[in-house]
Amino acid sequence: MMSDADRIRWDRRYADRAPMSPDDVGLPTPLAPFADLFPTAGLALDVACGSGSAAVWLARRGMSVQGCDVSGVAIAHARSLAERAGVAARCRFDVVDLDGGLPPGPPVNVLICSRFRAPDLDGAIIQRLAPGALLAVGVLSEVGAEPGPFRAAAGELERAFGALDVITAAEGDGQAWLLARR
Repeated sequence: MMSDADRIRWDRRYADRAPMSPDDVGLPTPLAPFADLFPTAGLALDVACGSGSAAVWLARRGMSVQGCDVSGVAIAHARSLAERAGVAARCRFDVVDLDGGLPPGPPVNVLICSRFRAPDLDGAIIQRLAPGALLAVGVLSEVGAEPGPFRAAAGELERAFGALDVITAAEGDGQAWLLARR
């Protein structure tokens, strides 16, 4: 499980950030060109949702979204953002230590995970996808950057999720992303 020191570190990191404007919500930059592929109805899970930008964007499209993050401060920001964006009724945000696994719930039509990589969750992520569901993952990468404990190795996302129908995947400049359909 995540240590109290890690949780405190993330809380401090989010406490130093100004609240996001509802006008600035959206997908992580590498996935933005594929916005039209995201559904406008159904269930979504935003893993490590942070301040809730992607979750609120999905809710604005008409989806019911569950967001989870280890930081209570980030979750407070996400709840506030959803309220200010007028989509709080379609959003649920929970503090979850993802080292203990994904939060329970039904299969989802979209699962998005940005800036968080835990290879031990790969199987659970795939299992959580409903048939035809969209998986969007964007992480820090060793490709074009120094190796590190939270960076994906070259080809890691495609190896982890290659059994899905990969729509796009790329690596470079310290980032890796993948968009796939189950």
